[in-house]
Amino acid sequence: MASLCLLVVFPFLMAYAAASDLLTMTITNRVSVALVGGFGVLALAAGLGWADLANHGGAFALTLTATFGLFCKGAIGGGDAKLAAATALWLGFGPLVEYLVVASLFGGALTIGVLHLRCHPLPGFAAAWPFALRLHDRREGVPYGLALSAAALVVCPTAPLWRLVLPA
Repeated sequence: MASLCLLVVFPFLMAYAAASDLLTMTITNRVSVALVGGFGVLALAAGLGWADLANHGGAFALTLTATFGLFCKGAIGGGDAKLAAATALWLGFGPLVEYLVVASLFGGALTIGVLHLRCHPLPGFAAAWPFALRLHDRREGVPYGLALSAAALVVCPTAPLWRLVLPA
């Protein structure tokens, strides 16, 4: 069950969050709730001890506090804040800095790409796609959930929890 969570549940929810943010510019609360619930199942299946739970819970709390502050300043969306915190729950403190750095690099590249896209007219064939219209709209934000999800999938194999449940 633990390997199912790591190999199916986590990647699926990351992909769903990325696709949802790209297509609708929102990440529903259901994704974050599913990530937290999935971690609970994983913790039980893997038999995590109190120290491990404190490590993962602390990473969640710290990330949620920091991202909530960014949300309050209007720097990121609420879905992004919750997704980053739920991802930190799965990763724990060990790879947290790496996750945030990779997410920042991916997010920077994504932002530059979206801003570049907005400097050019939208091709006629894309005008019928609601998500393309939203991406092209200068009043809209950037679907940062793509960067958060991609960074999570890049960093997760280095997390101690993955090495514990999926030994080489």
